[in-house]
Amino acid sequence: MFKWYCTGLVLIQITSLYFLQNQSWPALLVIAYCFGGVINHSLSLAVHEIAHNLSFGHARPMANRLFGFLCNLPLGVPMSISFKKYHLEHHRYQGDEVIDTDLPTLFEAKLFCTTFGKFCWVCLQPFFYLVRPLLVNPKSPTRLEIVNAIIQIIFDSLVVYCFGWKMLAYLIIGTLMAMGLHPVAGHFISEHYMFAKGFETYSYYGPLNKITWNVGYHNEHHDFPAIPGSRLPLVRKIAPEYYDDLPQHDSWVKVLYDFIMDPAIGPYARIKRKTRGLAS
Repeated sequence: MFKWYCTGLVLIQITSLYFLQNQSWPALLVIAYCFGGVINHSLSLAVHEIAHNLSFGHARPMANRLFGFLCNLPLGVPMSISFKKYHLEHHRYQGDEVIDTDLPTLFEAKLFCTTFGKFCWVCLQPFFYLVRPLLVNPKSPTRLEIVNAIIQIIFDSLVVYCFGWKMLAYLIIGTLMAMGLHPVAGHFISEHYMFAKGFETYSYYGPLNKITWNVGYHNEHHDFPAIPGSRLPLVRKIAPEYYDDLPQHDSWVKVLYDFIMDPAIGPYARIKRKTRGLAS
């Protein structure tokens, strides 16, 4: 069903462009934040599922990559292959100060340590997720990344040809807005920032999991990254003694508020490890 849900979201986004092309900019921004951006964030997390080969299974890696191209289309920028390349290292080398590009840099930690600074940092999260890997752990583009970029450029060109530049901007702005100061983007902070001393990963079991493929079940996901998001609640049900007593979040909105307002929490509130290198 995951494949059909994702395909439906892609079609909804494309269809909505026809009905939105004559909207004013203020209306488009509101719609992008409340509707289009939410769908795009859901599709970006579908790309996360696909990076773990959870759409067509581990026996069909190319089918997963091709489906990732489809889910990537409404986001406006090519990212599905690049995300996989870096995200699997996040699982294997979590907290590694060089390899794990999910970790904020020392520059980010020092520059955005005040309340206003953290507010700006949350708003700019998409920028840092894009630029950080290129600075911390740059890799040469692969053939599939080039294919991903070509497909995305063709799709974006068709959007401009059929609906105009405003609609392409609507897709990209929605992607950026929903990855910044947005309720569904709270998972970026909730997953690995130390809200309780000594705990590195946190789960969230609230209703926003319904539109984010259960990414909130994050302890479960890191324990069993080959299990689809739809089955992660079953993991918790089978082994409650391993998860129910761990610190957890009740609200991603509260996570964002606490992160910005609490002086004890910031981009530096992560467990970092000395680099072990890929050879290990």
